[in-house]
Amino acid sequence: MEVKKKSLYRVKFINQGEVYEVFAREVYASDIMGFVTVEQLVFDDRDSPVVDPSEERLKSEFESVRRCLIPMHSVIRIDEVTNRGAARITELGDKVTPFPTTILRPDGGKGGK
Repeated sequence: MEVKKKSLYRVKFINQGEVYEVFAREVYASDIMGFVTVEQLVFDDRDSPVVDPSEERLKSEFESVRRCLIPMHSVIRIDEVTNRGAARITELGDKVTPFPTTILRPDGGKGGK
């Protein structure tokens, strides 16, 4: 009997001026229009003497998250991979241009005065 290996995805997205790179078992278009759903985040569980502060920050940030909904315009790339790398947070830099956004206020107006 052949054992099927679970898919693993590397998801890169922009979050508050930083690029997040996480690994997950499930990635699909959300029922909520304009979002990508990311489930079953995978982090390194090995007891290693070297601790990556970036990965530790992601672990604590997503510690109790079951499902993450990411706006499609924030997604940089989604890859199906064979091996998990290090989850990390990097500066946005000048290589990625965020999609223009407008913040709408509850009164229907746009941001600013």
